[in-house]
Amino acid sequence: MKLKLSLLYIFLGCAFGMTWMNASISVDRMFSDGMVLQRGQSIPFWGMADAGEPVTIAFREQLKKTTAGKDGKWLVKLDGLKLGPAGKLTVSGKANKVEFKDVLVGEVWVGSGQSNMAGGAGGYAKRDAALAKIIASGPYQKIRLYAGSAWKVADEASMPRFSAIHLSFGYALQQELKVPVGLMVGAVGGTPSGRWLSEEMAAADAELSKKFKAANSYSLSDYVNDREAFMKEWQAKVAKAKAGGKRPPRGPAKIGDLYARHLEYMVPYGIRGVLWDQGESKTQIPGVADQYVVMNALITGWRKVWGQGDFPFLHVQKPSGGVCPWDPKNPVNRGAKAFSPNLPAKHFDKPNSLAYHLDHVRMGTLKNAPLVTALDLGTGVHPSNKSGYGKRACRVALGSVYGHEIAISGPVYKSHKVEGKKIRVSFDHVGQGLAFRHAKALKGFEIAGANGKWQWAEASIDGDSVVLSHPDVSKPVNAQYAFSNNPSYANFYNKDGLPGLTFTTVKWER
Repeated sequence: MKLKLSLLYIFLGCAFGMTWMNASISVDRMFSDGMVLQRGQSIPFWGMADAGEPVTIAFREQLKKTTAGKDGKWLVKLDGLKLGPAGKLTVSGKANKVEFKDVLVGEVWVGSGQSNMAGGAGGYAKRDAALAKIIASGPYQKIRLYAGSAWKVADEASMPRFSAIHLSFGYALQQELKVPVGLMVGAVGGTPSGRWLSEEMAAADAELSKKFKAANSYSLSDYVNDREAFMKEWQAKVAKAKAGGKRPPRGPAKIGDLYARHLEYMVPYGIRGVLWDQGESKTQIPGVADQYVVMNALITGWRKVWGQGDFPFLHVQKPSGGVCPWDPKNPVNRGAKAFSPNLPAKHFDKPNSLAYHLDHVRMGTLKNAPLVTALDLGTGVHPSNKSGYGKRACRVALGSVYGHEIAISGPVYKSHKVEGKKIRVSFDHVGQGLAFRHAKALKGFEIAGANGKWQWAEASIDGDSVVLSHPDVSKPVNAQYAFSNNPSYANFYNKDGLPGLTFTTVKWER
């Protein structure tokens, strides 16, 4: 009897072992029928199988093989792909084969950030005629949207629920490049940048860690590893502020929770780059209000985990709007400010008062992270003209990523030097040349001497620079432009029709 039971156990064990050894191979949820694969670079595929199980992936003329690791995970990469007709891709294991149909090769972009990226196209289309037309004119077989757990053709069912700005960007890009475009989004309204990079990314950044330590009694690693203790300290600060009749500090962000929930699952899907629209909620990392520092850590961290080099990271300028467009009738600029001929009576004499503005301009200096200028676009926290924002982002991508000979920015401060009673300011991104509009003279520049008293400058264009002076400033020291929360009086552009960006030469610290 015991022998029979032993033989039965052996038989059942073998049977169950065979079942386990022949379990179905699985492919990650990022892959489905209708997906778009990034052209021109190796493309990762990954999933699960039995430990040691051979895995084969076949697409077009390529046949790639790998073996699942001890944990059952497998990853294999296709060589760089070229454009071509939609095809079939198969992933095979011992027990089964997974087949994907209608697979395209083209350009893949991730959209991320807060409400201006998360906002649905269907809602914005009610106030954006161009966006409504995009939706009504579908479906678009060469635009694919990753929605939740599968790739979908951009049609009347998928487009209204997708990001308005990312759809507008992808549509404009596809129209220009005439290649398939795949779009993915991970965005949540009202969220700070501190929640969109992982704890490891934050801790690995020396400047972020330094600024955190300087502002808090805890180090960044302590904050990450002993959050309960840090929360007690923060609550004590809140109580002290309230007792003193002061505004309590804002609650600290949970570093990385949104990255883990809404973006990490995409890694390392093959992409061309990222379009980022966030900033209103700033960083919410205690003591580190500098968006430039946090975004540098975020961009560096994303690029590292993706393992696809320093891919383009386009980011939309904040705040939105402020100056009159070169051509107010251009649909891209619908909703923008009108030109104001009156200069403000008040000068902004403290650069820190416009730290928010300056941070975003400075972010444009990060490696391969061009700014999508929004200074001349629709105004407000939630501009309704998402098609205009998407088209502007497309312009930046065409010029900075795809090699088109097109200006991607208006004049950006480069340097300045004092020439007697005048200051000469030189610029990058002069394009076809510097220019002004909407008035008989160039407006919006200020000049100050050592006493820090600002005067509205007499400004003239001289080649790639602007020369500033004022009768009451005999020994000039500093200059600035469009330095206001409402610079509708500023009228400096390049001849490509893009506005000059806000700057000050005053050295300042937070």
